[in-house]
Amino acid sequence: MLLSLTVSLNLTAQTFVHYTTTEGSEWQQEKTSLSSKATAEPVLTITGQEQGREFKAWGTCFNELDLDALELLKPDEQEEVMRRLFAPDGDLKFTRGRLTMNANDYSRAWYSCDTVAGDFALKYFNIEHDKQNVIRLIRKAQKYQPEMTFWMSPWSPPAWMKINQDYPVCSSQWNNQPKEMDYLLFDDGGIPDPTEMQFVDGQRGRLFPKRLASQNYFIQDSRYLQAYADMFCKFIDLYAAENIPINMVMYQNEAYSYTAYPGCAWTAEGTLRFNRDYLIPTLQKKHPEVEVNIGTLNTNRLNYVEHFIDGLKDQVKAIGLQWEGRQIIDSLRLRYPRLRFISSESECGNGQMNWRAGEHTFYLLADYIGKGCDEYYIWNFILCDQGRSAWGWKQNALIQVKSANLSHRYTPEFFAVKHFSHFVEPGSRMQGYVSREQTGGVPLIVFQRTNGKYVVIAGNQTDEQKSVTVRIGKKYLNMSLQPHSFNTYVNNLK
Repeated sequence: MLLSLTVSLNLTAQTFVHYTTTEGSEWQQEKTSLSSKATAEPVLTITGQEQGREFKAWGTCFNELDLDALELLKPDEQEEVMRRLFAPDGDLKFTRGRLTMNANDYSRAWYSCDTVAGDFALKYFNIEHDKQNVIRLIRKAQKYQPEMTFWMSPWSPPAWMKINQDYPVCSSQWNNQPKEMDYLLFDDGGIPDPTEMQFVDGQRGRLFPKRLASQNYFIQDSRYLQAYADMFCKFIDLYAAENIPINMVMYQNEAYSYTAYPGCAWTAEGTLRFNRDYLIPTLQKKHPEVEVNIGTLNTNRLNYVEHFIDGLKDQVKAIGLQWEGRQIIDSLRLRYPRLRFISSESECGNGQMNWRAGEHTFYLLADYIGKGCDEYYIWNFILCDQGRSAWGWKQNALIQVKSANLSHRYTPEFFAVKHFSHFVEPGSRMQGYVSREQTGGVPLIVFQRTNGKYVVIAGNQTDEQKSVTVRIGKKYLNMSLQPHSFNTYVNNLK
């Protein structure tokens, strides 16, 4: 297959450095050169006619359980980890952070910034809990990336602002919500499916969610809605006082995950009402420098999503997508060409932290960015053992700490991210993408860096050696990709 794609072509050197990672052999390098002949039909052609799409940021989330895992390590090991993640000369070079207001599912337990019911004036709103925990973790990152900026989305409002008066959506053995409250989710009184959110390598294989919540779990009273919008502003103010600049918010993490951990179900009308009538005008008045964007969307119900985006498209600049939201990016780009797209959270895995998980993350990186996302956020960057949350989930991280001997390892997902973020700095332009479905198992993406260098990133996710060619001008980059490998080719342009 030949896909003719265009870039601003200024290739004055024909040498590339090839970096390879396979299971058990990370970041090996060798030199290679462009050739006058192709060894395979080019899957991409770089012609020099278009500018491509600018990539803006790599980032990660800051959670309490990450802090707990990090602090199991010796001080010098902690410094090494944070340098490799955040330093401009480190491995991953993260420049953006994602935060939550109130607890998320990788907090140690539920907590809220305001526990006083009816506190519409926010007299008791505070971030004292954060100062003792997540903000300490942020300080460790700012040591190596002092210019880091942040964005925030809540997982759950304070419990007193919800119709069930509790932090989860559904009851389970991991929380204290009475089972009788589960009937609130659906108008026919049906009980939520406890297996709804189970997954294997990110594929639930169906419309998600199978059933949509029939009512908002956030109380739809103007006093509550306005106070909640004011909470966003106060949170921004208090974090700014801690030298933590928040320049973007989204109203809710995963409104379509009906969770046993902190969460909040919203309808399309509730989403539109809160954003259009309360959150956006309040932020425009009190914090005009902060973007309000729509997300994070974890559903592939396209018509449903379009309903409220149609009502907000002139007031937001970007859409944040994760999980099944990735499946509708192409359709959303066609309908909303003015809007940007953000991969707001990579998939969390199941605690295995193995090569298969690394390959899945590599695929997600290529597919989200190839489909048009210009920011990409990792979920947990460091966890202990199998990454078990306080609500019983086991999840992956870039770095695994083993509690038995207090050692740590950089997982395959760490190197999957490094193959992208180490060379593709903010301001680089994505010039072309072919999916693994198009190439028989080889996701491949091309960038041009701000210094003019070209970066070709390819993953061989098959059991066989693959010969893949990219045409660059009148020359060819012929790649021989080992089975199950991550590969990055960097143009050695001085």
